[in-house]
Amino acid sequence: MSASSPLPSEAQRLKIVFVGHVDHGKSTLIGRILHDTGSLPEGKVAAIQQACAAEGMEFEYAFLLDALLEEQAQNITIDTTQIPFRTARRQYVIIDAPGHKEFLKNMITGAASANAAVLVVAANEGVREQSRRHAYLLGLLGIRQVIVVVNKMDLVGYAEATFREIESEYGDFLATLGIEPRLFIPASARAGENVARRGQAAMDWYAKWTLLEALDELEAVTSPLDQPLRFCVQDVYRFDERRIIAGRVESGSLRVGDELVFSPTNKTAIVATIESWGETTRAAGVAGDSIGFTLREQIFVERGYVASHQTETPILANRFHAEVFWLAEAPLRKEAPYVIRLATQEIKGQVVAIEQVMDSSTLAISSGEITEVARNEVGRVTFQTRAPLVFDNHDRVPSLGRLVVMDGGTIAGGGIIFGGAYTTRAEVKSKNIVWSDSKITAQRRALQNGHRGAVVWLTGLSGAGKSTLAQALEAELFARGMHTYVLDGDNIRHGLNTNLGFSPEDRVENIRRVSEVAKLLADSGAVAITAFISPYRIDRGRAREIALEAQADFIEVFVDAPLAVCEERDPKNLYKKARAGEIRDFTGIDAPYEAPEDPEIVVPTAEQSVDESVAAILEQLLPRLRAAE
Repeated sequence: MSASSPLPSEAQRLKIVFVGHVDHGKSTLIGRILHDTGSLPEGKVAAIQQACAAEGMEFEYAFLLDALLEEQAQNITIDTTQIPFRTARRQYVIIDAPGHKEFLKNMITGAASANAAVLVVAANEGVREQSRRHAYLLGLLGIRQVIVVVNKMDLVGYAEATFREIESEYGDFLATLGIEPRLFIPASARAGENVARRGQAAMDWYAKWTLLEALDELEAVTSPLDQPLRFCVQDVYRFDERRIIAGRVESGSLRVGDELVFSPTNKTAIVATIESWGETTRAAGVAGDSIGFTLREQIFVERGYVASHQTETPILANRFHAEVFWLAEAPLRKEAPYVIRLATQEIKGQVVAIEQVMDSSTLAISSGEITEVARNEVGRVTFQTRAPLVFDNHDRVPSLGRLVVMDGGTIAGGGIIFGGAYTTRAEVKSKNIVWSDSKITAQRRALQNGHRGAVVWLTGLSGAGKSTLAQALEAELFARGMHTYVLDGDNIRHGLNTNLGFSPEDRVENIRRVSEVAKLLADSGAVAITAFISPYRIDRGRAREIALEAQADFIEVFVDAPLAVCEERDPKNLYKKARAGEIRDFTGIDAPYEAPEDPEIVVPTAEQSVDESVAAILEQLLPRLRAAE
């Protein structure tokens, strides 16, 4: 295929990232593939051969790829390059990722969009530290289709024993990462053995596929077209009387007439027209398209917003889990300020917990009290951001599940998000209801009040001390001149929720209504303190999303007391009645309580007094209420 031949759309190509330790022959292997598949521009090989002859150099297939003089001088691939080629079966894009440890961030960038990987290991050197690190990164990025090429077999006399030793060692290591290679292939890229053609008699002990045959056997991947719609807003332009929302369709598709939800505000509007550069209008936009569209209703939308369909919305949270590969010289430190970039979003945040740290070469894991993640280590961390982040779990929508961590304006690390809980957004019954934005901003309210609006959500078993703590906390905040109000479970059921019982369905609706009221209070600039059992994690997650839609902070406080202690206290004799069968569906007895997995604050009320518990809450809460954005 010539360089000018038409290529299929992004969704039809199979993207293969090639990675390997420096000097293991990755560039030579890629050059050989391009040569043997006729994928180079006409005259390219002859021109390089002529240049080599003029310099008195021996021709190498790596020169077909390493076009930059700086790269040839340093003998390392610096940047990430994408090169198309085709076999008789289908078309491919090679993503050439740097192997040198100084350019790991480029390798991550390249591998992030790959569908499969080829790991290159030199037979004469074997598995090196970078070989293990690259494999870990591929696993971290969710790449499971992997082929291992044991290159430079000519330098070890095509010895089967050498190949089997590497196959066993590297295979065992990959298994610990959950990666099962499709094939180990002994090859000599320089001689063309087992790349596009079968090896000669020296490797007659190997009777499986060549590399190109193995690539053709890889499975087609799920197209971004089949994933939920995610449109990332890059900017909003005004042309004449039109407001054109511009951005990229990361996954899924949208059409004229579709109703879109814009996160994080949860506002909805219908697509009026779809436009793209150089065209007038079009009927649809699909994954990979950079387009603009107009809306029938004029709602506020800005850079960083993510549009989706109502039935499959992303996650909205200011607290989430991620696995981060750290690249900077200075370690990732707990509670240090960073900037999180995800798609077109850029939000300030910090790591509030480090669960474990893994050495990406040896896979040795450290846990316990960890305060930092060193360079080339992988940390399983919890981020807390100052504003809500719109994201997906990486295994559902990869493009919205990858983040970059910035430190001082430079890329310091990257990673993937996992473990987020998807919630169902409430259906809007009428299409004629439009949210009315106040002319008084949250910043102006905070300036006048001396604190930000927030929702402090106390959860725990009946008898754990939620109401007692809520009232004591309210008194402390009020004494400091803050605007605050307690939403108590019993009080709410006396009025707003008097028609609800305690069935699972009624519990869900109870928490939804309370969440909406708390959001309005926080939007007014007050600190809404809720005291509810709220037994289900998904409902508390939705409460968080609702608060964040109003740009209000959400702080989950786990009022932690064992069931036995709560039964012993039993201030309203509810446990006694539940044990006697007089109350059904009572949390902790015959209905479940799902304890928070990662609350902002935990107060063990069985071990400390009310004053101690309130002091512990205030220590973490006050800096957040007083902090300026």
